Amino acid sequence: MSRRITLRWAAALVAAGSIGMVAASPTQAGPAADTERATTAVTAASDPGSYYAAAEGKTGAALKSALHTIISSQSTVSYDQVWTALKNTDQDPANSANVIELYTGKSIAKTRNGGNTGDWNREHVWAKSHGDFGTSTGPGTDLHHLRPEDVTVNSIRGNKDFDNGGGTVSGATGNYTDADSFEPRNAVKGDVARMILYMAVRYDGGDGYADLEPNDRVGNGSLPAIGRLSVLKQWSQQDPPDAFEQRRNEVIFSTYQHNRNPFIDHPEWVESIW
Repeated sequence: MSRRITLRWAAALVAAGSIGMVAASPTQAGPAADTERATTAVTAASDPGSYYAAAEGKTGAALKSALHTIISSQSTVSYDQVWTALKNTDQDPANSANVIELYTGKSIAKTRNGGNTGDWNREHVWAKSHGDFGTSTGPGTDLHHLRPEDVTVNSIRGNKDFDNGGGTVSGATGNYTDADSFEPRNAVKGDVARMILYMAVRYDGGDGYADLEPNDRVGNGSLPAIGRLSVLKQWSQQDPPDAFEQRRNEVIFSTYQHNRNPFIDHPEWVESIW
């Protein structure tokens, strides 16, 4: 295997409830975490060996096709099981009783999951109305794009596309929104981009679900598309994978779906495909 395929991971994967070994935490409320994540040290922990062997040496459409085949081999969880999974995948490294909300960056008790104001719920980063896949098993329950988020902020994001600009989101400093787009805080811009691009590779219309693709527009409505691709690519470069995101990828792979987000492992593949 080439050195390009050799991977470096975050802290070693451990069982749910004991992940305090991650070196740095994005847990502080608000934008304080934004300055931390880009410099978080990554330590070698595990290597999936030949997981990406079939993609080695490929570029463009051939790379996308190879990655689709690789990551489509996965287990699934139900929408109810997502609650339990997120309490593990998004656990606060500094407080095992809490999870980290994606957009607010706040640490909140795992027990506060629900639908009331002040609770956290399950945010579909690829909005489920973009392709009308709902919450059925498949894209509607894929942990690689489901994240904990404050109920109110989740509602503000709604099914908007991603782009730069807008007014400040109440209760989520560093996030901005307007009538047709949402801009997440700096610390998770790359996370959002890589989740969107994972979905575009995983769900290509060949397994009974819509063919999900990013495009370079906003206001996509119910189309199986999310934009802006040019902005998402910028975000992926601006905010490279950190220890929290890499650990999350590892937990999903090892404990739940047994597939990976290739753009966390190889962020250079974003430019190669798009």
